[in-house]
Amino acid sequence: MSNIHFQEKFEDRHNGPRSVETREMLEFLGVDSLDQLIEQTVPAQIRAKQALQLPAALSEVAYLKRVKQIAEKNKVFKSYIGQGYFDVILPGVIQRNVFENPGWYTQYTPYQAEIAQGRLQALLNFQTVICDLTGLEIANASLLDEATAAAEGMFMLYSARKNKAANVFLVSENAYPQTIDVLRTRALSFGIELRIEAISEDSLTDDVFAAFVQYPAADGSIIDYKAFTAAAHAKNITVCAAADLMSLTLLTPPGEWGADVVVGNSQRFGVPMGFGGPHAAFFATKDAFKRNIPGRIIGVTTDSNGNYALRMALQTREQHIRRDKASSNICTAQALLAIMASFYAVYHGPQGIKNIASRIHDLAQLLDQAVQQLGYTQLNKNYFDTVRFELGGEVAGLKSEALNNEMNFNYVGSVVGISIDESTTYEDILTIVKVFAKVKAKNLADVDFESIEASLTSALPADLVRTSDYLTHPVFNSYHSESEMLRYIKSLEAKDLSLCHSMIPLGSCTMKLNATAEMTPVTWANFGGLHPFAPADQTSGYMQLIGELNDWLSEITGFAKMSFQPNSGAQGEYAGLMVIRAYHESRGDHNRNICLIPASAHGTNPASASMAGLKVVVVKCDDRGNIDVEDLKVKAAEHAANLNSFMVTYPSTHGVFEEPIIEICEIIHANGGQVYMDGANMNAQVGLTSPGRIGADVCHLNLHKTFCIPHGGGGPGMGPIGVAAHLVPFLPNHEVVEVSGEEGITAVSAAPFGSASILIISHAYIAMMGGDGLTNATKTAILNANYIKARLENHYPVLYSGVNGRCAHEMILDCRAYKNVGVEVADIAKRLMDYSFHAPTVSFPVAGTLMVEPTESESKAELDRFCDALIAIRQEVAAVEAGDVDQADNVLKNAPHTASVVTADEWTRSYSRQTAAYPLAYLKDRKFWPSVGRVNDSQGDRTLICSCPSIEEYAEA
Repeated sequence: MSNIHFQEKFEDRHNGPRSVETREMLEFLGVDSLDQLIEQTVPAQIRAKQALQLPAALSEVAYLKRVKQIAEKNKVFKSYIGQGYFDVILPGVIQRNVFENPGWYTQYTPYQAEIAQGRLQALLNFQTVICDLTGLEIANASLLDEATAAAEGMFMLYSARKNKAANVFLVSENAYPQTIDVLRTRALSFGIELRIEAISEDSLTDDVFAAFVQYPAADGSIIDYKAFTAAAHAKNITVCAAADLMSLTLLTPPGEWGADVVVGNSQRFGVPMGFGGPHAAFFATKDAFKRNIPGRIIGVTTDSNGNYALRMALQTREQHIRRDKASSNICTAQALLAIMASFYAVYHGPQGIKNIASRIHDLAQLLDQAVQQLGYTQLNKNYFDTVRFELGGEVAGLKSEALNNEMNFNYVGSVVGISIDESTTYEDILTIVKVFAKVKAKNLADVDFESIEASLTSALPADLVRTSDYLTHPVFNSYHSESEMLRYIKSLEAKDLSLCHSMIPLGSCTMKLNATAEMTPVTWANFGGLHPFAPADQTSGYMQLIGELNDWLSEITGFAKMSFQPNSGAQGEYAGLMVIRAYHESRGDHNRNICLIPASAHGTNPASASMAGLKVVVVKCDDRGNIDVEDLKVKAAEHAANLNSFMVTYPSTHGVFEEPIIEICEIIHANGGQVYMDGANMNAQVGLTSPGRIGADVCHLNLHKTFCIPHGGGGPGMGPIGVAAHLVPFLPNHEVVEVSGEEGITAVSAAPFGSASILIISHAYIAMMGGDGLTNATKTAILNANYIKARLENHYPVLYSGVNGRCAHEMILDCRAYKNVGVEVADIAKRLMDYSFHAPTVSFPVAGTLMVEPTESESKAELDRFCDALIAIRQEVAAVEAGDVDQADNVLKNAPHTASVVTADEWTRSYSRQTAAYPLAYLKDRKFWPSVGRVNDSQGDRTLICSCPSIEEYAEA
């Protein structure tokens, strides 16, 4: 027997409870072992018969060594491909203090505004950048990518069209091909006809409801759309423009020439390409559309003390309310990347960004003139950053020479496009010119650079040069030294509660450890520097990583193959339903349009079904919150001829492993439908059962939940789908990079593999946990949830449980009875902030409740601290019930209490400052102070301010 000590397991770092704590919790639950608890929780008929067949777990050191070898297989050439993706210079102060900082990337979506003022301010800054640069009145806090933002614009304008008979969306053929591909997909479900052509005023026929243009165009040319837009408006036709954000510092913004919607990608503002994402798209529109705009909007209001405060405004969660009547299925945005882009604008300021844009334009002109002196023809009369040369028969030689110099250009037939970006240097231009010279047997001496540089003017159209100001707010003109920028970033970070401070017990959202070893490779240049359309022989590292992740997730889910294109959970839902649609149509079943959805389903389920063109039929739930199997049988049989699918979350949205799940799947299959499983609760399945074993046909996985990608303050997310073998041929393809077969549906996202750079995080998690580690994590998540349930059920009614009285990985605490004495569930959520905790999920899936999910990453000590806080709050409620305290003036109604309120000279409340601020002893050492009092939601909706207001403007509003 070796005396060498075993190397520690990553599993022991990921899972919170130590072995002694696990024993204590099991004893408290009255079971002898973890396996006994699982037997009482997971139905025997669905439990896995064998362990996960995954590679042996790696240590953190071993994984980082291995992934470095994988990264080195990627060849990071200089990218001049453009097409919406550009190399950037990410300021170090932003990289280290935001991108690589768990104080920013582990935050949750800012639904609890009082402990989210930092990221809300950063997102408000982002909205201001977008409004200023696009010239429009209102912008949202980001969307998933440029192509899907364009699709959202199409649908918004279709829904708002004045001529309801018009169904043609006129698309410029000079738009990015990936955008046109996604538009095709989204148009399909609504009977929208895409007309793709070289558009002109003659294209504006009576059947057109809106037009889509690219500015600058996909080929780099700059077209003046003023007359076209005016002609469109004269016919009640709206115009959506996709714009390059960097170019808008020099070009007339689309809002000034009449565009109704402007979309695009903020990637150029300091966000690495990352083989396609994640990047924050933007969406701006006129004030008239503020009630229609998709996604999240950050708005200005006041708090209970009359001070400036921020919140998410209007319909930012409207898909949860309106369900199948929703205007979008968006749930995850790209908050972290929008925050980075906003800080980039703050750091550089208006003049700094204009200097960057001007330098890009100057270098493009230098390249243009130099290559022309060598005898080539440049095709773009007007351009910002992209020039195109006609090569004729010399294109193969040029491509070969460019690759020899580790450069990628954009090749379309005999035309070579070259897009200049922020990272391009003068020396890079010389290298490019040298390549062109060599093809003609010339050299740099044949080019008169001195005369070219002396005569540079502008290749922008004179009547499209920007004259309006932008980024005039003080926030963009105050923090240009690194010291000031660092302090500004930290001042906002300090206002936000994240996983750095405490557990975030959000049911359905799985806020677990995002380990440093998982995050480290994301910012490596060999992953961040790759263009998504780079030649295949330069991307073998990514292909190996994606291939391994495909195999591992297929094993975990019991499916045949994954598609990594969907870049959010809701996008995965949509993609899965579109794959099912394609499958039915391949069999001639064009009439199958009925989607059955349980009443308890997450709001994105019916919204996604609607986006996929399906008609939703709701299936009842019984008194225990489970699917009413008899009602399902009746409705499946009633709609058998037209049954498309059934959407089910498992374990249920109520946190229960429903016993008849296999029967439920069989009912759907017997009636000709397919089973779509929502993977939101996959954290209770991994290693114990699987969607494939249960009988599902397709399932999306929230990699930002179960597989450790951080939530980033509201995004990024990833929502890949796994499918059974019969659905594999229909997985999403892509216009630029082939990723599926001929039967594959058109693209659902802009990049072939979605937000590819963050797939590394999930790859790392699985590789370091191994099969046994993943299974133990699932068991521990179930243990932690049942421990909380056992500790709290004598204080709060627990709504639902399984046949043996166990919950899965989450449970619902019923707070509805307290309304009788004026205490709302929101009061409990806000009071938890005084105990330095983020609230559980409020009023979902049942109004007036809290849904709690601890995850496996929390220790018993942290679980106890949380339970102690909720028990103490229950005692505060009891004091109101007993009449011991006033129903209006109490710690619950006045929560949260800020430091400024507690330390004010005057204190008039009926309870002590101590009770307000330090109700339990642990808070003396671990107090997180909310930065504002309770926000005024209704005021913020009545007076919508969604960009940085001046003090005068705010006071007036």
